[in-house]
Amino acid sequence: MSQRQVLQVFEQYQKARTQFVQMVAELATRPQNIETLQKAGVMSLLRTLLLDVVPTIQQTAALALGRLANYNDDLAEAVVKCDILPQLVYSLAEQNRFYKKAAAFVLRAVGKHSPQLAQAIVDCGALDTLVICLEDFDPGVKEAAAWALRYIARHNAELSQAVVDAGAVPLLVFCIQEPEIALKRIAASALSDIAKHSPELAQTVVDAGAVAYLAQMLLNPDAKLKHQILSALSQVSKHSVDLAEMVVEAEIFPVVLTCLKDKDEYVKKNASTLIREIAKHTPELSQLVVNTGGVAAVIDCIGSCKGNTRLPGIMMLGYVAAHSENLAMAVIISKGVPQLSVCLSEEPEDHIKAAAAWALGQIGRHTPEHARAVAVTNTLPVLLSLYMSTESSEDLQVKSKKAIKSILQKCTYLPALEPFLYDAPPNILKHVVGQFSKVLPHDSKARRLFVTSGGLKKIQEIKAEPGSLLQEYINSINNCYPEEIVRYYSPGYSDTLLQRVDSYQPLNN
Repeated sequence: MSQRQVLQVFEQYQKARTQFVQMVAELATRPQNIETLQKAGVMSLLRTLLLDVVPTIQQTAALALGRLANYNDDLAEAVVKCDILPQLVYSLAEQNRFYKKAAAFVLRAVGKHSPQLAQAIVDCGALDTLVICLEDFDPGVKEAAAWALRYIARHNAELSQAVVDAGAVPLLVFCIQEPEIALKRIAASALSDIAKHSPELAQTVVDAGAVAYLAQMLLNPDAKLKHQILSALSQVSKHSVDLAEMVVEAEIFPVVLTCLKDKDEYVKKNASTLIREIAKHTPELSQLVVNTGGVAAVIDCIGSCKGNTRLPGIMMLGYVAAHSENLAMAVIISKGVPQLSVCLSEEPEDHIKAAAAWALGQIGRHTPEHARAVAVTNTLPVLLSLYMSTESSEDLQVKSKKAIKSILQKCTYLPALEPFLYDAPPNILKHVVGQFSKVLPHDSKARRLFVTSGGLKKIQEIKAEPGSLLQEYINSINNCYPEEIVRYYSPGYSDTLLQRVDSYQPLNN
């Protein structure tokens, strides 16, 4: 066989390997092919091709493995069991940028499925190599490495700490300063996933100087980047007062309020979440939100969107109102109660209704003035129907009941209370009658109206246990009226009168 013929054989073999690996990579993009490829033992074949002398074959083999591992955790587990990871990690440090991107994609695809698979990546020494890739000249390599680190860090605090210990955080902060938008996005997302697990991890992100750079990018026109930045700042803010104050000191107000008007629903939601995570900590931080126009802006945002996008804003109003009478009044003045009432009535999802019920309870529980502000929106009957509905979730029933009780215990606006005399179950009725017993002794106009509206008659129809708190309340109400009036409206009194008519003997003239 001539030298030329030998070279032709090698060329044909190389061409066959190239065609094979390209075909597998293409087939792996379609879910219907995955099971067949797995049964055919494609993993072991691709493992061999990772060591091929031809760089393009190595890269395509890695890409195919990444696509397979990305599909489900069983295939990702197969990558681990075939001892492919050590091979990838070794090559990651040695090969060209195309291979590095493909190898990092495999690590990302394996690590995303579970903490156990992410731990397997850590155990094979991948973190140090991935962190080195964050310093690569090629932005695509940096981006691929950041993706892999993010998927490892997101699972739990231990894995996040491993990423931190490998020195990833300062380099991720450098990545958010790079000009490439895609790299900025994934770096911000990775910092968010590190910070979310604990105050200590969030502090590591802060200490690396991330907050100032993230805050500066809030005006970036890219919606996906803003979405990730807002998420990262929220994950830092949520842990403690000190961390929330550090975010505030980065001068995110009033810039963050413009994000509440963004066209992108995720930007709106994450902006509301950030404001919620700041406001929840202390009255002082809530007051800062109020002073910058944050409450009014969140209320407008709730009105401009639907569904889960509304949820963090609803909760933020509840947190602000919970801190003090003055802050709850700020929510009322900004017309937060009607908007929350709309959410309570309109939203189909029980968890959103439950959040609105909780927030309304936080507003109405402070003083009679606060309770009246909630009651006049006709919210109490809606809360009652949600509490009594068998279709409501347990959480919605509990939160509706708590809201009703906390509002009723402060409410002295009797027109809102009176319908409850007819519709409320005994455990709610007790609080309603209790409020009447507090107001009627001191308000003659209300006492008269209570008679003419049928309220006094209804009170007489209530059957209370002798000596119970409810009976005491009824007695207090009855003591506000002459005995004959109470008797007149008591059940059976008309029958007594008729009996007296029947037994009455007229005087003969």
